[in-house]
Amino acid sequence: MPRSCNDPEPDFRMSENPHVLITGGAGYIGSHTAKRFHRAGIQPVVVDDLRRGHRSAVQWGPLIEADAGDQAVMEQIFRQYPIAAVIHFAAYAYVGESMRYPEMYFRNNVVCTLNLLEAMRHQGVRKIVFSSTCATYGHPRQVPIAEDHPQQPVNPYGESKLMVEKILKWYGEAHGIASVALRYFNAAGTDPEGELGEDHAPETHLIPLALSAVLGQTGTLQIFGTDYPTADGTAVRDYLHVTDLAEAHLDAWRYLDAGGASGAFNLGTEKGHSVREILAAVAQVTGRVVPAQEAPRREGDPACLVADAGRAAEVLHWRPRHSSLEEIVETAWKWKTRDTRLATRARESAPVES
Repeated sequence: MPRSCNDPEPDFRMSENPHVLITGGAGYIGSHTAKRFHRAGIQPVVVDDLRRGHRSAVQWGPLIEADAGDQAVMEQIFRQYPIAAVIHFAAYAYVGESMRYPEMYFRNNVVCTLNLLEAMRHQGVRKIVFSSTCATYGHPRQVPIAEDHPQQPVNPYGESKLMVEKILKWYGEAHGIASVALRYFNAAGTDPEGELGEDHAPETHLIPLALSAVLGQTGTLQIFGTDYPTADGTAVRDYLHVTDLAEAHLDAWRYLDAGGASGAFNLGTEKGHSVREILAAVAQVTGRVVPAQEAPRREGDPACLVADAGRAAEVLHWRPRHSSLEEIVETAWKWKTRDTRLATRARESAPVES
């Protein structure tokens, strides 16, 4: 039976006192992954320049405030710690921003990764799990999308991730660096224990935007496109709980540590939910209707993106276990309302003046 993140770990280690380096580990997915590795008895060492991450999210190991693309610093870290593998999240990830500033995305996502790989090569670190994306596929020719679907990105963000996938292939051929590229669909939800959450600036993900609208923290939510060829006319996406994503990185590292061959794997639930379904789930969990208004489609948005994740199940023995829409929204709501709950508790526990 698959393990929950709260279940005790089996008594085994891939190597004595293993460490992994997590670049971008102060970010949303990186911080959840650091917690999962720590729970597995593997020491995470986080490198993050904190330009888009949060110091408070690094709770399970040392934080080295640095650019993961600084080769000299990375080589020093590899000499200082017994790093068994790199889990590489550090990247810019806003599609719209990438369209305005492609040079920034290629420099940060591609050139910095090259520098990281050179540091790994020089210091003998030969395993890397790479945070890729379904944006490498571009507009889907068929759904669900399998790993052999043509990769034709339609924005610099997706192009930069595809470039890194190709670089990893040739570093494997030339330098023996084994890699797993994990192509995510839509990350969502937050840590069920409430220790970590989702905090982007600006926020672009649908579920936290809907929750902010419910709380009156932002204006009316925009529904971009209501004339798609889907059941209710709104766009459909495959939403995956961030704790399931974190588990996949651990499974990928275990696979590489056991001698697995390099490869790419989709991560998704193989089930899509429309924008209207998301808003209905938010209303069900919060008891409040999401204030929303219809707007034209955004250019380049596909009607439906759903993963074929069978290869990850077969090879990595990974399956999502926390990605029901209810659990995704409930954990996100718990995180979103944490400050309100804390303030309420403080008022209730305050001494009454006579």
